[in-house]
Formats: sequence, structure tokens, C-alpha cells
Amino acid sequence: MATIFFSYSHADEALRDQLEKHLSALKHEGLVETWHDRRIPAGDVLDHAISAELERADVILLLVSADFLASRYCFDIEMRRAMERHAATEARVIPVILRPCDWHGTPFGKLAATPDDGKPVRSFADMDEGFLQVVRAIRRALQSSAPIAPPARQSRTATRPHPEQPVRPSPRSSNLGLPRRFTDIDRDRFRDETFEFFAAFFENSLNELAQRHPDVEARFKRIDAEAFTAALHRGGEKAASCHIFLGKMPDGIAYSSSEGQARNSYNEILNVEADEHGLFWRPIGMNIRNHDAGRLMPQAAAEAYWELFLRDMRR
Repeated sequence: MATIFFSYSHADEALRDQLEKHLSALKHEGLVETWHDRRIPAGDVLDHAISAELERADVILLLVSADFLASRYCFDIEMRRAMERHAATEARVIPVILRPCDWHGTPFGKLAATPDDGKPVRSFADMDEGFLQVVRAIRRALQSSAPIAPPARQSRTATRPHPEQPVRPSPRSSNLGLPRRFTDIDRDRFRDETFEFFAAFFENSLNELAQRHPDVEARFKRIDAEAFTAALHRGGEKAASCHIFLGKMPDGIAYSSSEGQARNSYNEILNVEADEHGLFWRPIGMNIRNHDAGRLMPQAAAEAYWELFLRDMRR
């Protein structure tokens, strides 16, 4: 069983959680176990715990974003030690490009990144497709003939059965989760990250729709850091439009069916809610009423707003 270490900025925690879910099949197959700094028990020295796990890891995932590059700890400590272990063939480093940023000139810029061609996960209209490419790259790395375990670990396991005999992982429960508490800053980050995902989702979806339907002209406009508009024209006539923005009262992500509508009026709004497991979105129900809309993750929330946007086009 290979140990995967996540090197990431806490600004990307929601994306890290999504990636970890996508690694579930590898976990169920007994191929990997994962570790990140949220697993550090209370009372442990953070630096010591992180350093120990970084030295123990077989695969080190660099979850790359502008926040990762700006983090002194991620870039100057974790990444540089990871690259040293990679150069010594003690571990394999895999850059995972989460969000667009200038990463090609970094020390890990020479490594093959994932998703394919280094396309950021957030740039996919369906982020699940991006994460699937990441998981497939990790699976290929695990199947590679190149060694990923350090000599020191090999010497410690000299008494294991002959390599031709299967090595069974030690039995343990897969139910290791504990209730989490979310602060106001956690909610704010979740809201801001979801809004940026919405913007990328709508822009990419509009471009793809226009390519598939030559008679339709699509327009995406970023108003500012808290708002964008989308519109579709058919035969020169506006067929659909929307204005999506960060709401103030309540503090969610609002949808208006008119590009020019003021930000104090909307047709639907999504609010951040939390349970003991995570953060999610819940619509107030003005226009999203289906039975699956009670607990939405960012992808499903974006799809719900996209469906509202296309409603006029399909009438």
C-alpha cells in the first residue's frame, strides 16, 4: 500500500477533499492510503508531524494554485524537500494543477503534470472529469516499474514474504471520520471558491454550447470579483440571460434572470450550510425545487443555475 501525501494550501481545502473522494477506489483496492495535515492529532507539533509524513510518503501530490505558490511553507519547505526525494527516487512527485497559475518555471515545472497537458481542474466544465484524469495519472504512477519506495523503507521490510507472495494490508476500519466544526472563514472561502467555479463553469459551458450550435452566439462577461453575466442570442435575438453575483442579504450566491438587474433582487439564491461532515449549498426554493436540491456541492449547484439559465431557451 503506497502512502500519498497532500501538499496544498488551505485555500484549496475543498478541492483537496474532492480529490480525496475520487481516490476512494484506489483505497478500496488496498493500493493507497492518504495523509494531509488535517490528520494531525491535537497536541502534536505541526512541523514535526508534517516532516515525518513527508519523509514516509511514497507519492507526494503538489496541489498547485496561486495560493500554493504564494505559501512559504508549501513552496519553500514541502515542495523543495519533495523534489529532493523525487530526485533520489525515494518518492514520486506528481504536480496536480488545481487552478490557473504560473507554475511552468518552478522546480517542479519540468515534471509531467496532471490533468492532461496541465489543464487546471477548475477549468473543466465538469470538475469530476478533471479529477478522473488525476486519479488515472496516479494509478499509472503506481503501476510504473520505477521504484517509489526509499531504500530505508525497503530495508525495514526485509522480513516480509517473498515479492511473489501478496502482501495484505493490516486490517483497519474505513470509518475514521470525526465531526468537523466550520468557522466563518471556512464558509467565506467555500463561498468564494464556489463562485469562482461558477464563473469558470459558465464561461466554459457557453463556449462549448456555441461550438455545438453554430446558430447560437454566446456571451460571458465578468463584471467584477463578485459578479458575472451570461447571455445567449439566436438569430440576433436574446434568448436567455442571467446575472450571478455574491449576495449580501442573505450572504450567498444569487441568480437573476436579467443581466441588468440590481444586486438587491434575484430569482434564486444559494446559501452556505454545514453539517458535521462538510459544507454545502441549499437553495431557498424560489426556482429550484426538485428533490435532489436540498444539499448541493459546487458542481451540482452550478448545474442547477445552468438549468435555470437554459430554461428560456428550451421553451
